Amino acid sequence: MKNILSLLKVAPHAKPLEDPALIQKTYKHFRFRILYSMIVGYALYYFVRANFAMAMPVFLKDLGFTKTDMGIVLTLFSVVYGFGKFANGVLADRTNSRYLMAIGLFCAGLVNVFFGLSSGITAFAIFWLLNAWFQSYGMPASVRLLTHWYSPTELGTKWGLQSTAHQIGGAGIMILAGFLIPHFGWRYAFYVPGVMAMITSFWLLNRLRDTPQSIGLPPVEEFRGEGHITDPNEDQAKSFKEIMVGHILKNRFVWIVATANIFIYIVRIGIMSWAPTFLVETRGSSLASAGLKTAGFELAGIVGAIGAGWISDRVFKGRRAPLAVVSMFFLILALVGLWLAPNNNPYLDAALLIAAGVLVYGPQLLVPVAAAEFASKKAASTATGITGAFGYFGSALAGVGTGVVVDKWGWDGGFIFFIASAVIGMFLFMGLWNHRAPQLERFHNSKKAAA
Repeated sequence: MKNILSLLKVAPHAKPLEDPALIQKTYKHFRFRILYSMIVGYALYYFVRANFAMAMPVFLKDLGFTKTDMGIVLTLFSVVYGFGKFANGVLADRTNSRYLMAIGLFCAGLVNVFFGLSSGITAFAIFWLLNAWFQSYGMPASVRLLTHWYSPTELGTKWGLQSTAHQIGGAGIMILAGFLIPHFGWRYAFYVPGVMAMITSFWLLNRLRDTPQSIGLPPVEEFRGEGHITDPNEDQAKSFKEIMVGHILKNRFVWIVATANIFIYIVRIGIMSWAPTFLVETRGSSLASAGLKTAGFELAGIVGAIGAGWISDRVFKGRRAPLAVVSMFFLILALVGLWLAPNNNPYLDAALLIAAGVLVYGPQLLVPVAAAEFASKKAASTATGITGAFGYFGSALAGVGTGVVVDKWGWDGGFIFFIASAVIGMFLFMGLWNHRAPQLERFHNSKKAAA
């Protein structure tokens, strides 16, 4: 245990490299390597999380559970995962992200194998809650990697690229589970991804590095010639209390985006978790067809996330809220369309789910980017941990809330629940329309002064 804890300590600084050509070459190599490793690693986190949604329509019948039973399990997962994202967000700011991400993925894979061996509701709940805790290691580790390897002026774009892991993993498991369940049974939708996750965790240990300084490189802002945009007080040693109070608790911008995240996650997790069941029950889709359409929702999110990061960096110059407002408005229209679409029109269902994927994953990406920027690099994982905790409170509402609402009022009630959430989220983002992080203000002000 002592050896494991020692691995989790922040990696010490190595002897600085002095050759400018070597620094350039090494930085280029590791920035690309860190990015693709985060994408692959976090996609595998989704393989051992989103498999639940694809297996649910089958084990509901096989084991005799109700939608409310499963809604409760989904809600408990979200509560534990949300708390874990906050707790491990605080931890990640003081932890070696290389080991944190790999250990979490290995343990999540192992728990999935045990989940597949279970049949009772109690065992389901225990193993899925353990999975929630280990899942919560992934994003805080990724945030630390992103904010140390990429500078504020490129963070939206690079975060957008990293966030494609959500869609790659979500779509990949929909397709894989859509094949495994009919051919081998629902349990293999947990066995196979679980083993894949455990293997990938060892690959992550080989690929990832904690910070540039841990391999002798300078801070990323210095490397990119943007040292003037950093907070002059940021490098001063601060206690946990000083960081929490100054960067988080008194930062109203962090709390606004965190609250907005509740309502984004109600829609996002609601669709991801319940779309296969909705399509099977009301549109006459086969499970495989429903899986492909839900995979379309996830894959379309790649466009939404990358586009949102790039547009907010380049067009809105670091202001994240305007694009979020526009995206939420059109998301509302897509949800209304999916709700009222006629039966026996699978292509329209697929198109509307694709549109919803583009429109919900943009704001979902912009929330942690804005939180990390408003809080500064010193508290980035903590701030995004808070937004994640709020988001998974929304996810909890999407789980049991959707299950209870649909059991009582049918899918009409479910869609009203999703649409109302999107409206509230849109209005919250409106309050941040003209705001961006202080370091980006300094950067753009310096560009104006130079011009």
